Amino acid sequence: MGKLSYLASVAETRAVLEAHGLMTKKALGQHFLINDGIVQHICDLAELGPEDKVLEVGPGIGTLTVALLQRAGQVASIEMDTDLPAVLAETCAEWADRFTLIQGDALAVSPDQVPFAPTKLAANLPYAVAATIVLDFFERYESLQSQTVMVQAEVADRMCAKIGTKNYGAYTVKLGLLAEYHGRFAVSEGNFFPPPRVKSAVIRFDRRAEQLPEELRHAAMVMADASFANRRKTIANSLKMYFSNPQTYDERMLASIPETLERAGVSAKARGESLERETFIELGCAYLAMHE
Repeated sequence: MGKLSYLASVAETRAVLEAHGLMTKKALGQHFLINDGIVQHICDLAELGPEDKVLEVGPGIGTLTVALLQRAGQVASIEMDTDLPAVLAETCAEWADRFTLIQGDALAVSPDQVPFAPTKLAANLPYAVAATIVLDFFERYESLQSQTVMVQAEVADRMCAKIGTKNYGAYTVKLGLLAEYHGRFAVSEGNFFPPPRVKSAVIRFDRRAEQLPEELRHAAMVMADASFANRRKTIANSLKMYFSNPQTYDERMLASIPETLERAGVSAKARGESLERETFIELGCAYLAMHE
């Protein structure tokens, strides 16, 4: 089987960068994939087909992009680096009729700037904002059914952590309210140019079939943040700390912590890391009841 991405090699990556007078930018977290096998594995895990409309964040020179274009019907990529549109216009020229480049910060780009309602996100994400992007995109792009993303390995650990483990926290809970873990594989440092100093992983999450009402989801997320405000303390003390913080101050919640916990069926002595997703939904319901 031939290569899926003709750009997935050190020689080709260097040649493209040099042809455009570019160097990798550490500030943007640029580490280009140079292993076509990894590119194929990403596409396989994402289960892309011609009916899919794919959104990508951080296409770089187009190493993954050209593979996505061969597997999916349409691709729109969001790129922050102003030097790269000229590169992508060249590397993705063969598929120009099905490719859209959106210049800007992925967290600032609105869904109406994307020319279609994306069904899947597949990307080698900028590591500094990867966790934020995954959660944000599931919330803002309601058409997204799955995300298959390259992230730092320790971020992947947080995303799919099990209850009671050190990696299980507010982020795990919040992502779990929206999506379910589907699969993962490791990617070593040698698969990038230049090699990063951290281990990487590709992880896939699928949107849950049953979505919570937005108001309840928001409330459950607030309670997740509050429950993990201090991992060393009981949930009652953690809630007190969170809702007395000037940035998250909530007088009504401070006065009703015992009642809130009782409504949700949670012991005041419990700790956030011992609570399941369903319990945080109950805490969200109790939070809303306190604000009626």
